[in-house]
Amino acid sequence: MLESFSEGIIQCGRKITIEELAEIKETIELFPNLSRNELAETLCENLQWLTASGGHKKDACLKLLTKLEREGMVKLPEKRKIHMDAQRSKAISPTSRTAPQSDIACSLKELGPVKLQVCNDRESTGLWNEYVSRYHYLGYKKPFGTFLRYFIMCDRGVLGCLLFAGAAKALGVRDKWIGWGDNQRLRNLGWVINNTRFLILKWVHVKNLASHVLGQVQRRIREDWYLRWGYRPVLMETFVDPERYSGSCYKASNWEYLGMTTGEGLVRKGKRYSTTPKMIFVRPLVKDFRSLLCSDQLKGRVEA
Repeated sequence: MLESFSEGIIQCGRKITIEELAEIKETIELFPNLSRNELAETLCENLQWLTASGGHKKDACLKLLTKLEREGMVKLPEKRKIHMDAQRSKAISPTSRTAPQSDIACSLKELGPVKLQVCNDRESTGLWNEYVSRYHYLGYKKPFGTFLRYFIMCDRGVLGCLLFAGAAKALGVRDKWIGWGDNQRLRNLGWVINNTRFLILKWVHVKNLASHVLGQVQRRIREDWYLRWGYRPVLMETFVDPERYSGSCYKASNWEYLGMTTGEGLVRKGKRYSTTPKMIFVRPLVKDFRSLLCSDQLKGRVEA
């Protein structure tokens, strides 16, 4: 069946050669007792198929294996059932440590220095999760892949929380604005990060605080991300619900408005969901972000 792929195959932005396809077929035949996930991990390691942060690109490999099985090239082991109870995040119960505080109502100057603090241990992460679960209108969802949590701090204590995580997999308006093709997008998407949570606590009333925080983020997040994940992103994006917010803090921080989402998520077999359209804002972190995202120059942790 390898003759069908005599020129190799492109999967999630990577060219899989005919020699690599033969290696994949041989590995599956040599290790019939491995699960699909274990096969994907093994193949990613053998092929050095890695994410920007140096992890195995397992989802892309699983998609490739499914495609190869559909074409009759390989025979995969049966899918194993996943116990959903083990996959669900435990509910976070609010405690006194995140109880409402006295109002902070003053000017930015009167507030004093505002600092961003990366959450990098279990205690600070747990506290951040509790604040977001308790006070953000979207609640808390366990992030996956690459992400970075920040506390917004001052001498009076916690002012809010920020989360940056992976970008939307496909976004028509953004993708057209960047100018990349599907293979470039699939290869380089890790260098785009999404501000998925931005919370100023409800008792904090300080004009221009949000835009001031975004300015700080722009200046430091590339280095913070590098320290945590081993590479530097080149573009930030975010979605704003127009039924709740106008996006004024992003506009004041020179984020560019691109348009609206369609309100429809990625198409997945047997699944469909929709939501209200959101405003899309982006903020480049380097001047040549377009040429980088449309190239093969971007190197992650292991490749650097």
